[in-house]
Amino acid sequence: MTIRLTDEQAEALETVASVEQRAVSDVIRAAISEHIENRRKDPAFQDDLKARLARARRLLARQAGSE
Repeated sequence: MTIRLTDEQAEALETVASVEQRAVSDVIRAAISEHIENRRKDPAFQDDLKARLARARRLLARQAGSE
């Protein structure tokens, strides 16, 4: 996987990793895990997810019915 950061983001990330004495990749993984967990706890996100899943199911049902 590739991630593109601005110079400022890269510098800030490297600073955080250095201060925490962790690898940059560890800091990135932790941030991604935290973001995902926050989404799991976010009712608005969960409602949006359920709506998208329902729409996908309807589309699949229509597609299966047209074959």
